[in-house]
Amino acid sequence: MQIEAISVVLRPRSIWEGCDLGVRLLQSWLRPVYRTYLAVALPLFALCLLTDPIAGWLPTLLIWLSKPWLDRTALFALSRALFGQRTTLEDLWDHRREVWLTGLATALTSQRLSASRSFKQPILQLEGLSGAALGSRVRQLTARHRGTARAMTVAFANAEFALTVSALSLQIWLSPHASEIPRDWLSAAPEFMSSFKTSIAYAAAVAFLEPFYVAAGFGMYINRRVELEAWDIEQEFRRAFSD
Repeated sequence: MQIEAISVVLRPRSIWEGCDLGVRLLQSWLRPVYRTYLAVALPLFALCLLTDPIAGWLPTLLIWLSKPWLDRTALFALSRALFGQRTTLEDLWDHRREVWLTGLATALTSQRLSASRSFKQPILQLEGLSGAALGSRVRQLTARHRGTARAMTVAFANAEFALTVSALSLQIWLSPHASEIPRDWLSAAPEFMSSFKTSIAYAAAVAFLEPFYVAAGFGMYINRRVELEAWDIEQEFRRAFSD
């Protein structure tokens, strides 16, 4: 790890400040991260939406299942941004095997069911460990902070739901005949959840929000390594001796 190349100021932070650090990193590198992420996400979402004739709920389910795999692309771009490197589509393609294929089974199974997946994903994807060493590393870094990671997941899930419902409610706010729309449009659960419009709204919410979720988890990971490995002290020493 080249501490001197890290583009953010490292210092001891609370775990929630670590989340904010990741979000700030994403905001600073918004275009390259989103360009890379959407280049993968949008074609996948389009394929998922094509399954709507099979069952109205299937596109939403497939998008939900694919999120941990999509997170790998966003994390790849964020990990390079941490060191001041802009990620292009060519960079992503050159590393396609390690980003898209390595750990694919884990991403679609145990990671999909993990409520702290954004915190654990950098360990699984970036540290190159496996077996007992990986399990030990995950326990070490997530100790005492899994509850916070789960709370963050719940917060983002609520935000995702709110964005989806907000997108669907545009038909009311923009309709010239809003009074003609049934008042119980949202409570008609079976038809509501199986509609094609719901799948599109959910895809849009995921496309916008998921990189922020990945960034928050990545910030928690960076903060935890600062806490355990004194990266902030090493960074200060290297800067002092380089002057």
